[in-house]
Amino acid sequence: MSLPANLFKRYELPPLPYSINALEPHISGQVIDVHYNGHHKGYVNGANATIERLEKIIKGDVTSYDIQGLLRNLFFNVNGHKLHTLYWNSMAPSGKGGGTPGGYLGDLIKKQFGSFDRFKALFAEVMRSLPGCGWTVLYYDPESGNLEFTTFENHYNQHIAELPVLLIVDEFEHAYYLQYKNNRNGYIDAIWNVLNWEEAENRLRKYMK
Repeated sequence: MSLPANLFKRYELPPLPYSINALEPHISGQVIDVHYNGHHKGYVNGANATIERLEKIIKGDVTSYDIQGLLRNLFFNVNGHKLHTLYWNSMAPSGKGGGTPGGYLGDLIKKQFGSFDRFKALFAEVMRSLPGCGWTVLYYDPESGNLEFTTFENHYNQHIAELPVLLIVDEFEHAYYLQYKNNRNGYIDAIWNVLNWEEAENRLRKYMK
């Protein structure tokens, strides 16, 4: 039986939810341009190239391959793509992001941490605790009703099964180096001004149902 040319649908680079310069002065347009059009696009291209290789294996066009290496490469690139998509949506243009969350999220933060300031201090501490490059994640656990923090290095994450992401912060050097150099703490301080609490609230409401 003949197989179609493309067995798997390819990934696409989603549009940014705002303009390249929308997060200035906290995150420069130059940083976003390189990050989005270079790194994120690279993960999409890498995932599609690996899919193309897997298709050739399925069709019998390739007989010598390292399946574990291919799957690891696919995981790295697909996860890089999906994490970056979450990251862009975890931020909002200057003047619309930042501040203090309200709604169910604000109530949950107050209940669990006592105040937003305590939540912010702990979340920032978690961000600063990450060794090397990776991500900091704010989860919601529908089972317990708790907010959870975690970090993971690179794209090989220590994801807690089934927990949905409310917010995610990219801590790879390409997320800040052109603007903040090696001052990752400066980037961590700045990102509070653009965190998209409205998006986090919308995601929380969806998972609370």
